[in-house]
Amino acid sequence: KLLTILRAFPRREPTKKRFVTEMINWSSSVGEHPLGDPELHHVAGSIFAEECEPYDAERHLALGTKDSPEQLAKCEYEWYTQDDSHTAALYAARAIFPYLLVGNLRSANKAHLIFTSRLNSGNKSVSVQEVSSKSSDMRVYPVLPLLNFLGLLLLAVQRGSSDLYKQLAKHYAPHVKEVGVWDDALNQIGEMYFGIRIPRQGNPLFDMMGSMMGFGGGSPKPKPKKVEVAPPPPADVD
Repeated sequence: KLLTILRAFPRREPTKKRFVTEMINWSSSVGEHPLGDPELHHVAGSIFAEECEPYDAERHLALGTKDSPEQLAKCEYEWYTQDDSHTAALYAARAIFPYLLVGNLRSANKAHLIFTSRLNSGNKSVSVQEVSSKSSDMRVYPVLPLLNFLGLLLLAVQRGSSDLYKQLAKHYAPHVKEVGVWDDALNQIGEMYFGIRIPRQGNPLFDMMGSMMGFGGGSPKPKPKKVEVAPPPPADVD
């Protein structure tokens, strides 16, 4: 019934966001999901994505269902098409980092795959090379180093390799520094997945995520934790 009412709102209706906030808060108080019902998040996020409201789409789809990564990746790609071609990684990260920060590697991988697939088919000016090994396949973008970084970051998380993560962080540090807004997210990812401790002087990104996902501050902020990922089969690495 709530979703029927939500879908009946006209596009850009100013009271829609308030209704969504109250709907999510209600579901978090009566259901088993402290941050709100995933299906409600998915539908709300999908509607915001269709209406070209990427910030609102992100905050809901990050907490949605197994179908949400496709919606979020498509939203970010459409947003990217309005920008310069070399900014692809900035938009891809907006579909990947939120899932990693809530411990959802599967959805992060799915979002990355969908975004890069759209990039390959929709932007012929961006060259791509397929690289295969015994354990994984990767798309390498010679002129988009940060997009390569995101793909390798997901591989490092899957393998649970702190050494690989540290190598990536060092190798791509100049590129990450140019972005200027990834540091907090990467620090949290380093702690969650690789046990790399960061100073406990406040976590701006998690404060933001906590506020964003709490919809008014009613829900507790997520605490960083070590996320265990099943080890992949051994592979030869050049």
